Amino acid sequence: MIGSVLVANRGEIARRIFRTCRELGVATVAVFSDADADAPFVHEADAAVRLPGAAPADTYLRADLVIAAARAAGADAVHPGYGFLSENAEFAQAVLDAGLAWIGPPPSAIAAMGVKTRAKELMAAAGVPVLSVAGEPTHEDLPLLVKAAAGGGGRGMRVVRELVQLDTELATARQEALAAFGSDEVFVEPYVETGRHVEVQLLADVHGTVWAVGERDCSIQRRHQKVVEEAPAPLLPDETRTRLHEAARAAARAIGYVGAGTAEFLLAPDGRFFFLEMNTRLQVEHPVTECVTGLDLVALQLLVAEGGALPSDEPPAPQGHAIEVRLYAEDPARDWQPQTGTVTLLDIPGVSAEFAAPRAGERAGLRLDAGVGSGSEVGVHYDSMLAKVIAWAPTRAEAARRLAGALAKARVHGLTTNRDLLVRVLRHPEFLAGQVDTAFLTRHPGEGAADKDAVALAALAAALGDAAANRTPIAGGWRNVPAHPQVKRYAHEGVEHEVRYRLTRDGLHAEAYPDVALVSAAPERVVLAVDGVRRTFGLARYGAALVHVDSPLGAVALTALPRFPEPERETAAGSLLAPMPGTVVRVEAAVGDVVTAGQPLLWLEAMKMQHRITAPTDGVVTELRATVGQQVDTGALLAVIGESVNSVDREEQEGTSQP
Repeated sequence: MIGSVLVANRGEIARRIFRTCRELGVATVAVFSDADADAPFVHEADAAVRLPGAAPADTYLRADLVIAAARAAGADAVHPGYGFLSENAEFAQAVLDAGLAWIGPPPSAIAAMGVKTRAKELMAAAGVPVLSVAGEPTHEDLPLLVKAAAGGGGRGMRVVRELVQLDTELATARQEALAAFGSDEVFVEPYVETGRHVEVQLLADVHGTVWAVGERDCSIQRRHQKVVEEAPAPLLPDETRTRLHEAARAAARAIGYVGAGTAEFLLAPDGRFFFLEMNTRLQVEHPVTECVTGLDLVALQLLVAEGGALPSDEPPAPQGHAIEVRLYAEDPARDWQPQTGTVTLLDIPGVSAEFAAPRAGERAGLRLDAGVGSGSEVGVHYDSMLAKVIAWAPTRAEAARRLAGALAKARVHGLTTNRDLLVRVLRHPEFLAGQVDTAFLTRHPGEGAADKDAVALAALAAALGDAAANRTPIAGGWRNVPAHPQVKRYAHEGVEHEVRYRLTRDGLHAEAYPDVALVSAAPERVVLAVDGVRRTFGLARYGAALVHVDSPLGAVALTALPRFPEPERETAAGSLLAPMPGTVVRVEAAVGDVVTAGQPLLWLEAMKMQHRITAPTDGVVTELRATVGQQVDTGALLAVIGESVNSVDREEQEGTSQP
């Protein structure tokens, strides 16, 4: 019997596993990097062991250090969570060789599915349909998808639409895969533009029982990473559902699978489906399956690892519907750039419990699986996911409405997040109609943009709240002289917003919004009547400049700008600045090179992804300050693109032709 579990992971999945262990009376052990020393999961464990360093390669990917930590803390079992070493067959075998219980599938099953090229061969032999490219790719095979053979989660994955791009994308994918999974092997397959990503949750015991615990639709993605997941899959014909479950069970039996795992499929518009991969561990999106079945998949993992039998021949049938969204520290309007900094506040009202599956009699509810809390730091070393928010209800429409409402009222301060995008997706007519596929966010790129009116009204509310906070008995901020308006300046996502208003006996006069009236103003709450409709704006200030404004129109983070700004250091035209902190992993430019706008010059690695930095304009590289291995901060000067000789000559020629 397992008495103490070391979780070889971090963040929300470590906390999720600890929750079940506490309920079962099992002791818990955390391992943590220096960057995670004060993270919530470390404090929640019964014991914690430091892994010196911050980079994954020095910490969570060090099998020897993790096993040594388990021995030092007296753990008798290891749960790998997801990511890191969770699908590493050598690690699983090393755990067993150390005399510890492995809460996962047999190393042989991990090895069989660990290299996707080999996995496809096994699945084809088992009669499971697969996608493949015969021989060298040609124009007829386009578009193509480059994928990491040893991993997933969007890392080491690139879409190729022109054959001339293939070598570059292969090199990028190899570097990204090596950093994330320790293997640079990649492969190429056809890219189905508008397919659906549907997966089947599997659970198998050592006694021969294999459960297909329903399916999930994970089609809404960005950068090939899932953003919204739900169970059951909407608009899926029963005949297709049955065939998917049968194919998933066949995949599990073909490799002697034991434990929890997921068979992932691509469902084409014509109804055909193809095996993508098998994740030989617990999925990020497992909560939606728990919410519609009432199962605790982690508890069942422990049961199976102890040699126990699943409680019945068939799993419970799904009841109702569940939807999960991933809350990321990222900026959708800026090509999903990951964000770093402090989570000053994380508050999602209405969440009944963290990590809990529905209890008997519960028909609807909200669940939060969070890796961070108020005050947590988000750094550059790990994935930018902050939390998963899950809603379940008797119907899909009710679940979507409940989840969108909770997110709309959530307060997530300190970092730019994808919160508002998630709300818009959940309320989008196509999503509500079940019309989802992997191109959803490509078809609707505006879903990531902040509403301009919402930002302007937030700036007005922030200015009025600031005036209320600074009000003195001598009417500070409130004037009888109408000729001189109050002026406040804020920055939002790099754009300056100037607020000009007057407060007179007749009320508010806002120059940009003549139809907005002030109902009340306090430092933490401003109520405006917008075209006759009252809107409440909640205000939270952090330090001297940062203001978070929460309202039904959306969440807006503003930076107050000084009234009389100091002259800023001049930045040369054509300067290429780092959009985020990270490590320079590749440089493909040199001083003197002639480049075109959009041409990739270098790559930054941050949060386990590589980000392409491109030339901002046509010209010639006059300065190059980035070197491979260099750590850079946001705003660091990487290169300068000056005018090329040809462009100068052309301008001079054009100038002489003018009358």
